Amino acid sequence: MRGLFVRVRGWCADRRPTVRRIRRTVVAVVAGAALLAAGTGASVAWVRAGAEGHVFTEADVPEAPVALVLGTKVEADGTPSPFLAARLEIAQRLLAAGKVRVILVSGDHMNDDYDEPDAMRRWLVDRGVPAEKVVLDHAGFDTYDSCARARRIFGVERATVVTQSFHLPRAVSVCRHLGVAANGVGDDTARRYAERWRVSATREYGACVKATVDVVSGRDPVHLGRRETGVDDALRAG
Repeated sequence: MRGLFVRVRGWCADRRPTVRRIRRTVVAVVAGAALLAAGTGASVAWVRAGAEGHVFTEADVPEAPVALVLGTKVEADGTPSPFLAARLEIAQRLLAAGKVRVILVSGDHMNDDYDEPDAMRRWLVDRGVPAEKVVLDHAGFDTYDSCARARRIFGVERATVVTQSFHLPRAVSVCRHLGVAANGVGDDTARRYAERWRVSATREYGACVKATVDVVSGRDPVHLGRRETGVDDALRAG
């Protein structure tokens, strides 16, 4: 009996380090989750504060020289996805209404077989937008890059940003922090694609954290390149 007691006590002693490790791991996980939640909340608040007072309807948005249309998915056949087409429709109407004079389409053209800016331009021109009014940015790989390049490469100082409404506060806030006096108009028609809308809107929380880090770090866009005069030329021609 005494031997059994000794063995049990020894087993319990062996288990103590394992229990302590589990407790430390649980505490670390909980603390990490709390820090992540706090950081995410602070980033979302920072983004929303930066866009406050600068989000409008199509009818109410102030005039600006440039509409900056942010890219998103293009289908395999080269046509804009419904989300992207909805953004382009807004830009087309803003141009027709005299709210903007030039449309800068900024998107991903990282690979030869995937080209958002050219797809955006084709869509607009096919619907009557003069080709000389559409300027392409082939290195708008994300929202930060599109805003940074609009200012640093194309010399845009004032713009109306066009995207979906869940994305708009981040886009406007990032552009404004990077030196573009931006207002924004958001699309809500794509809400009918409920599942994609919900997933994309949920991802905005993480995207706000990335946007905060990008702006605070002041990183260069993935591709900076030389100054381009496309927007200046289109404005002069108009």
